[in-house]
Amino acid sequence: MSASIPGRIVDDMKAAMRAKDKPRLGALRMLRAAMIEAEKSGKDLTDDVAVTILRKLRKQRIDAADSYTKGGRDDLAQAELAEATIIDEYLPQLADEAQTLAWVRDAIAASGATAPNQLGMAMGALMRAHKGQIDGGLARRLLAAELAV
Repeated sequence: MSASIPGRIVDDMKAAMRAKDKPRLGALRMLRAAMIEAEKSGKDLTDDVAVTILRKLRKQRIDAADSYTKGGRDDLAQAELAEATIIDEYLPQLADEAQTLAWVRDAIAASGATAPNQLGMAMGALMRAHKGQIDGGLARRLLAAELAV
């Protein structure tokens, strides 16, 4: 078995084909197509690049599911959420809220931010220090709360 994320996707695609698991196979083919597209655009397909692609695809699935739910199409929303769950299998786990809060406080101290209008300065320091380990939306919310105090 391949250790890289793109390699794992290919291996899991083969397993899904053998198992005749059409929904999983469809989702994995979509992931593989996105990886091939990145390679064609000249990107070196490292795990970091793969994670960036997967996070983008996951966000698209969540946004689509929200739209379908608002439109009363719960069946389509469930399909999108199922694909997001499959994507989650290949993404590294993000820090929980307590860990994120600790990193937020460190970033505030390191950047010297003291007011809400300096949120960008602290956010930049935070994301540079913990790229790929932290949920940007959660970090921004916690930073805003900490700087508003």
